[in-house]
Amino acid sequence: MSSSKNKSLFALAVGAMGVVYGDIGTSPLYTMNEVFFPGHGTGLAVTPDNVLGICSMVLWSIIIVVAIKYAVFILRADIQGEGGTMALHSLAMRAKNSEKTKRVLTLLSVFGIALFFADSAITPAMSLLSAAEGLKEISPKFERFVVPFALVILIPLFYFQKYGTARVSSFFAPIMVTWFSVLGILGITHILEAPQILAALSPWYALKFLATHGWISIIVMGSVVLAITGAEALYADMGHFGAKPIRAAWFYFVMPMLVLNYFGQGASLLLNPNKRHMFFTQVPDGWMQVLLVILATLAAIIASQAVISGAFSIARQAMQLGFCPRASVVHTSHQAEGQIYLPGVNWALCFLVLFIVLTFRSSTNLGAAYGFAVTGAMLVDTILLLVVAKGLWNWSKPALWGLGGLFLVVDVGYFFANAIKIPAGGWFPLLLGITLFLLMTTWSRGRSLMADQRNPVSNAAYQKIGFTNHGDFHHLQKVGQPTR
Repeated sequence: MSSSKNKSLFALAVGAMGVVYGDIGTSPLYTMNEVFFPGHGTGLAVTPDNVLGICSMVLWSIIIVVAIKYAVFILRADIQGEGGTMALHSLAMRAKNSEKTKRVLTLLSVFGIALFFADSAITPAMSLLSAAEGLKEISPKFERFVVPFALVILIPLFYFQKYGTARVSSFFAPIMVTWFSVLGILGITHILEAPQILAALSPWYALKFLATHGWISIIVMGSVVLAITGAEALYADMGHFGAKPIRAAWFYFVMPMLVLNYFGQGASLLLNPNKRHMFFTQVPDGWMQVLLVILATLAAIIASQAVISGAFSIARQAMQLGFCPRASVVHTSHQAEGQIYLPGVNWALCFLVLFIVLTFRSSTNLGAAYGFAVTGAMLVDTILLLVVAKGLWNWSKPALWGLGGLFLVVDVGYFFANAIKIPAGGWFPLLLGITLFLLMTTWSRGRSLMADQRNPVSNAAYQKIGFTNHGDFHHLQKVGQPTR
């Protein structure tokens, strides 16, 4: 029996790699470039202290935000196995808060959902453009094919969503296992050439960089945060695989491979500060680079899957709570209730992604827009987590001030670092987020007014705590307590 459970856990963990970790798994394609490479981000000088500082910042951001906040704590906050901002919102509503606080938390949750949908549109564009730009490393003549190449891949990606998460993951999982393995192997190869990069394991180098670079360190944080984009999708996709498989995949395989590759890129920079594209120059020019571009393109396709499937889950939760119109929900698995497909959401995202690719046309132009939506959604998750931790999990004050304070400091720092990039592209997810927020709150208000006409007495009390009507409240009453 135990052997059977272990096999099931292993299968789900491998499947999760094909869906959940595509987004964060392709971050090595562009993160270090956005920090160092001329024409990207800040163009930070390539010095040993800077390289060690950035590698240390990437490592400890991954540990604090992804490993501790999301994998250890936030994955505990589920509603019958479902995750995402709306699950956190539902749990926060159970805490002993004032009616005014609950209304504020509801609006905050809706804005977090709106930002997640904006992220769901930006991530496929960012990942595919980054991978397609590897064509330029093969030959400068291929530069004009970058955008058409990305567009040709996008349409089939959204078309195959209708076949369901299980089928998609069975096809994608072996590719992502190969991808992460290659990341780790490339990283180890370069680390062995410059083992001094391992000094960046100490958080001292990250703190030193932040303390000595003043305002420039805030700008750099806006690029470093790209290393943790995808953590919010990890939680939103929980209903597709469950918390245990997602944690197992992260701690035993995904996280080590990512860290090895980031440190490998840092080691390579220490040896050759004049590198071009830091990711694709990890291998020699020629056939190996061609293979790496092909593998990166496949991984970028899969990266889109993480936020697309997460968007399905979040959209269904929003419908259940009265913040979105009812739409067709197709259950794609007889075993996993959380594996769903929403045709309307799927094709709306497809249209948005195509528009973004044609508008921004490069990962450099899109970099500023990418981080804002992610950091905003993460900050909302942190605030809701602390409400749940205090009101339902009964965390002590030292735990709330210690861990909660750490999470807030990191999230606020990253959010501010991306907020200053609003004129450079961050305006797009902000505009999209505000538009979706207004649509969702207007829909909710409309339902509330209609409910008042039918039953004005009973609905008034429920509106005060953030629900559109008592039917939504009773829906939440039916679900179980969060898994501890």
